[in-house]
Amino acid sequence: MNTESREIQDDKLAAIGIGAMIVFIALILVAAVAAAVIIQTAEKLQQNAQTTGEDTSDNLAGKLVVHAAFVSSGGAGAPGGYTPGDAYVLYVRLAPGSSAVLVGSITFQMVCSNGVLEGTFATNGEADIALLNNGPGALLSAINPLLPGQPYVLWLDGNFGGIDCSPDNGDTTIQLYIHVGSGGSTYEVLTIGNTGAGSPVI
Repeated sequence: MNTESREIQDDKLAAIGIGAMIVFIALILVAAVAAAVIIQTAEKLQQNAQTTGEDTSDNLAGKLVVHAAFVSSGGAGAPGGYTPGDAYVLYVRLAPGSSAVLVGSITFQMVCSNGVLEGTFATNGEADIALLNNGPGALLSAINPLLPGQPYVLWLDGNFGGIDCSPDNGDTTIQLYIHVGSGGSTYEVLTIGNTGAGSPVI
């Protein structure tokens, strides 16, 4: 007696397995895309944070700190051309954490009622700088560096180019900006109470 069954059976187990595999592969692809997006976002955030930190460090560290400022004494106490009533003398240091700065990269601006006076330390007669211990007899040139930790003295002419922002121009306050190349900027308000040589303005 032949007991072999010729009935066609409906076997759905293989179809279920293929469907599960498709879902599994789709999940892997989605996870890979999500991981790539997360990694890319993390790298971008890290780069932005690093750039922001470097910019902040440059702005805070790469600038001059003004400790005191006076009406220039002129004569033997200043380079030639810086006369009392026309010029200022400032005592400064580089901010903590600063790198060496070339004198030629430093510029200044004075804002007063007569306009905006702009000058550079690369040209004698507008502004000069020297080590505090050396005085006006050893002015630094544009290619000399300012070194961290060293005290310096700056002379700023307040009257040239047709704009008078000098101590005796009649203003009681003058805004001073000192810019250091690609580093930071220093802002000070010069308060003119007395135009006599040696009178404090900060």
